[in-house]
Amino acid sequence: MLGGIVSVQFGGALASTLLPLVGVAGSVALRLVLGAAILLAWARPSFRGRDRADWATVGAYAAALGAMNLCFYGALSRLPIGVAVTVEFVGPLVLSAALSRQRRDLLAVGCAAIGVVLVSGALSTDLGSLDLVGIGLGLAAGACWAAYIITSGRTGQRFDGLDGLAIAMVLAGSVVLPFGVFEAGTAVFSGEALLKGVGIAVLSSVLPYSLELIALRRLPANVFGILLSLEPAVAALAGLLVLGQRLSPDKLLGLALVVGASVIILGARRPGPGRDETGLRDV
Repeated sequence: MLGGIVSVQFGGALASTLLPLVGVAGSVALRLVLGAAILLAWARPSFRGRDRADWATVGAYAAALGAMNLCFYGALSRLPIGVAVTVEFVGPLVLSAALSRQRRDLLAVGCAAIGVVLVSGALSTDLGSLDLVGIGLGLAAGACWAAYIITSGRTGQRFDGLDGLAIAMVLAGSVVLPFGVFEAGTAVFSGEALLKGVGIAVLSSVLPYSLELIALRRLPANVFGILLSLEPAVAALAGLLVLGQRLSPDKLLGLALVVGASVIILGARRPGPGRDETGLRDV
């Protein structure tokens, strides 16, 4: 589980180095298309014998997946990775708190909101210098993550193994690819871009999913949730080691508040009937 967390966040740090080469749409297109190619070869999903309900379900899943990646990479192009992941993490926290309806969880969301305000720099930066677009994109990515969690669970009920994920990535990649080529031109097919794209697809999608599938056979859901709560902190570490991004003390305090709220909310989760416990992963 820790291996999956480290993998996905260092994949995000690698994505930050790809964004200047091919832009947001180009980076997302490479991640989705190359990730889909790997998953197609691995999972070998069947596209035949699917009814309208199957395609509607996986289509909604693909839409959430594509929108989540576009918003998150947009935030990543404007914010340090630790800040972007912390802001985005509010989406699943709010969803989990809304589903639990416990006062403790609602208080934890309030704590997380204070953390996001600190991480955003709203208290220490004048409004003109605050990157409101980046923060808005991070919050939008969080909302898409919440939608992804819901559609992931529904897809998991209709498709076996990784079939639903592979098909969704094919659909999302097919839609985003033309925009990526339009934005980046031939640069999207350059050797450096393709090499980084493969690395991102493996680190951010294929490797963490396979590691989590193994971990979830051995870990209770509440332990899974607590470990998942480490993602903003690992993202900040990846930003420091790979990109040289340092967070100020107030941003680190905000990050700690979000991690603490996440431990309270996600650590109390219990598996329910038919729930897809892998749905909390940001692909």
